[in-house]
Amino acid sequence: MFQRRPTRFRPRTNGRSPGRQSHAHTQRSNSFSNNGHTRNAYRPIQSPAKLLEKYSALAKEALSIGDNSLAENYLQHVDHFGRIVSERNINQNEKSSQEATLTKEQNSNSSSNEEAGQGETSKNK
Repeated sequence: MFQRRPTRFRPRTNGRSPGRQSHAHTQRSNSFSNNGHTRNAYRPIQSPAKLLEKYSALAKEALSIGDNSLAENYLQHVDHFGRIVSERNINQNEKSSQEATLTKEQNSNSSSNEEAGQGETSKNK
């Protein structure tokens, strides 16, 4: 007749053992690189410059086939990676100009210090 439910809630296993319910452990282990840091699974492996070339070639191919919507999709990717490449170039140029000014300042400071040191030694003689 009527069976009484157990006092604790136990989820049904549906014929599966509890260890097979989730593959989260294998997915987590794949998301770690060799040095133990997590990596973004959605981040492209190639550099933005290579991806820019790749998508521009794909866009040209799609246009030659006559698929305008696919070409537009690829051109949006080209625009995105083009912005990333240009932003990187700007940052590198700013960094190199800052390094150049720092080295010029260091060189001018060291040369002025040497001149001041030579002037003092000549005064002491």
